[in-house]
Amino acid sequence: MAIEAWYMDSCEEDPKKPHRLEPNQPVSVEELEKLGVFSWKLNADIYENDPELEQIRKDQGYSYMDVITIHRDTLPDYDNKLKVLYTEHLHLDDEIRYILDGHAYFDVRNKQDRWIRIFLTKGDLITLPAGIYHRFTPDEIEYTKAMRLFVGEPVWKAYNRPADEFEIRHKYVASLQGS
Repeated sequence: MAIEAWYMDSCEEDPKKPHRLEPNQPVSVEELEKLGVFSWKLNADIYENDPELEQIRKDQGYSYMDVITIHRDTLPDYDNKLKVLYTEHLHLDDEIRYILDGHAYFDVRNKQDRWIRIFLTKGDLITLPAGIYHRFTPDEIEYTKAMRLFVGEPVWKAYNRPADEFEIRHKYVASLQGS
């Protein structure tokens, strides 16, 4: 089953809520791919020895990985970390996350600058392209166990919006012109 995504409402309340428009306006996997957002559905129960994951890692050059658990009991300074993750930002490298357990949301901007909410559940692997504005939050369950994947040495430096001066942002915006 493919990941689920939809256009968000403009409500500024609790970011952990779904924030669906009424009526719901779904966003297809194809629409996400036009934004450079790609996803796979894998068997998270066998992630340590999954040949499909290994092939994706090999094909994409994901040479480094670690696992993080986002929960009030396991993540120091939980509330402040969530504020940082939910602040709109971009990275100079792709962001690759594989949900091993729990749920989470990634919000991305479309070409018209509208928010799209992507709901990730156990087994979802997602890549966000370098230069895309986005943010992250767990859902109301407040529990996500995720594998973070990187090409080469891990770099996790966020540049809060506005960050339009970066070359990678210019490349990303240019990539949208053809889609």
